[in-house]
Amino acid sequence: MKVLITGAGGQLGHDLIRVLSGSHQLFAHTRTDLNIADEQAVYAAIRKAQPDIIINAAAHTNVDLAEQQANEAYLINSIGTNHVARAAAEAGAKLVHISTDYVFDGSKRTPYTESDRPNPINIYGNSKLHAEKFVELACERYFILRTSWLYGRTGSNFVTKVASLARQKEEISVVDDQFGSPTYTLDLARFIEQLMQTDHYGLYHASNRGYCSRFEFAQEILRTLQLEHVRLVPVSSDAFVTPAERPAYSVFDDEAIRRNRLPRLRPWKEALVDFLLNDYNKEESKS
Repeated sequence: MKVLITGAGGQLGHDLIRVLSGSHQLFAHTRTDLNIADEQAVYAAIRKAQPDIIINAAAHTNVDLAEQQANEAYLINSIGTNHVARAAAEAGAKLVHISTDYVFDGSKRTPYTESDRPNPINIYGNSKLHAEKFVELACERYFILRTSWLYGRTGSNFVTKVASLARQKEEISVVDDQFGSPTYTLDLARFIEQLMQTDHYGLYHASNRGYCSRFEFAQEILRTLQLEHVRLVPVSSDAFVTPAERPAYSVFDDEAIRRNRLPRLRPWKEALVDFLLNDYNKEESKS
C-alpha cells in the first residue's frame, strides 16, 4: 500500500518508517518539507502521492511552549490537521491521526476509556481535541489514536532524560503524583500497521498496557540500566512549576482495541526493558 506520513522526523515518525518501509511504499514528510499548516502544500503532496493511507503524526508537541505560542499550536495541531483530513477525504485515503492523553483533565481515578468526556486543561490538549473534531467532521474512514508518555530512540523524552541525568548526578528528583501509561513508539508503530489495514474505524486509546507514576517509571529505568545507586527523590508536582498544567492521572483503558479483537500493546515494563536493552543501548554505543 502507498502510505503518506506527516511528521516523519519525530519519534513516532522514525519508528513508522522503520516498521512500514519493508512492505509499503512510503512518502515520508518531515516538518521541513511539509508544513501541514500550509493548506496548498498539504493538498499538493497528497494529490501527487495518491496514498491509500495517510498517517498524521505532525504536531506542535512542546506543551509548555504552546502556552506562549497558542496561535502556533492551534495553527499546526488544529488547522493543520483539518487540512490533512480534508485532503485525505478528497483522495479517498484512510486517515490515521495521532492524538494525546492531554485531552483529559486527569480528575478521574480509574482508567480513561474512549467514551469518557474530554476536558483539556492546557493549550496543547485543547488544540489536539479540536484536531480530533476536525477529523471526525471531514473523514468517514479514520482512526484517531490517543496515546501517552511516548518514548523512542530518537529525540528527547522522559526515558532518555532520566538515563542521561543518572549518569551525571547522584540524586534525581521525580514527581510521584502524576500517573500514566508509558508507550514505546516502536510498539505504537507496529499497532498502527496492523490497524490501518482493517476497517475498524473510530477512536482508540493506544498505549502500552498498565500504568505507573513518573517516579515508578524512573525507578524501572534505573533498575534496567543497573543505575540503582542513583538516589531518586519523590516530590509533588508543585515542586516543578511549569507554564502548562498537566493532568495528574491519564491512564488508558484499551477498550476499543479489545472490542475489535485487535492485538493489544504489550505491558509497559516489558516494552521499556526491550527499548533500554536494545534500541537505547545501540544508540548510546554510537555516541
